[in-house]
Amino acid sequence: MPTVKSFNINYDPAANEENTFTSGDFVSGQVTLELAKDFPIESLSITFKGKARVLWTQSHGQSFSVYHNKEKYFSFKHYFIGDNNLNGDDKPSQDGERQSTVVAPGCHVYPFNFQIPDKNMPSSFTASGGKIVYLLEARLSRSKRIDQKDSTEINFVTKEDISCDPCLMTPLHETKDKKMKVFNSGTIMMEVDLEKTGFVQGEGLKLHANFKNNTSRDIKPKFCLYKKHSFFAITGQRVTSSDVVKEAGETLPPSVNWSGPRVITIPHDLKPSILNCSIVKLEYGIRVYLDVKYASDPEVKLPIVILPAYGFGLEPFGNTNPPVQPSAPTQPLDPPPPYGAHGMYPPLTDFGNKHQ
Repeated sequence: MPTVKSFNINYDPAANEENTFTSGDFVSGQVTLELAKDFPIESLSITFKGKARVLWTQSHGQSFSVYHNKEKYFSFKHYFIGDNNLNGDDKPSQDGERQSTVVAPGCHVYPFNFQIPDKNMPSSFTASGGKIVYLLEARLSRSKRIDQKDSTEINFVTKEDISCDPCLMTPLHETKDKKMKVFNSGTIMMEVDLEKTGFVQGEGLKLHANFKNNTSRDIKPKFCLYKKHSFFAITGQRVTSSDVVKEAGETLPPSVNWSGPRVITIPHDLKPSILNCSIVKLEYGIRVYLDVKYASDPEVKLPIVILPAYGFGLEPFGNTNPPVQPSAPTQPLDPPPPYGAHGMYPPLTDFGNKHQ
């Protein structure tokens, strides 16, 4: 039987169905260590960090290049056993090795409680080429052994307030005129209006369109909600786009005009826009185009912003109050060695000096 029977980290779910956290929320939980016998430990710690990273490769004939970049938002570390400062019982012995603390067999539970910095940070995101993660990582260190780790991610969502950004309420308007050539004759005119720029997940996006088919061919209006991923490395960038929702209108015969509203429902699970990260961006837009046979399709594009629905009172965000915790870790079997107080850490008063 292995000495370490289990080593894992668990956090308390957020107070909403989506299990999402935002700036200022508290993230609490436990690191559990189950041992079969006495076990010498140099250090036992937990780290809470937020970061963005981009990484991809690109071939150039017989060679290839690696593109990368990273951005750090915060990093907090707390030691249950031992510490980085080598104080007290954690000083190295005469042979240069750090002294170990022997932990008795049994199941030991170490509670933690962090507060997410109250500042503007991008939402969690993962795609091929880049990601933004908010991560809890527990690490168990012992002499002359590879560290044992366990980690878990939380789902972080930027706290947006549409009332504080008048740009999100700005109407959008675009027109397009095109003269047909070769196999077609005449002109096509299209005009598209959006009532605002910002929309929340699950909302019905209402646009008003006006089409004038002054040609000799049928045309078919089409509507598309699309997304664009942009990743910015130190020496290059990568941009990809794909369609999210595609819909088609009724065919317009020659010399027929059409004007009216169109509603496109934004999927509830669509990721919010990411515009506040310097190396990862997630953008959305509406593309309206006219499918014309034997001709290039005239189109208009309008950029929009997708916001989290539960940031507007539809659902509460995560734990905005610190949880009440016992004064010492729970001890189902033999107690672990003392490791000091385990209140909320680190204090936000030190954040600007130590973690920028």
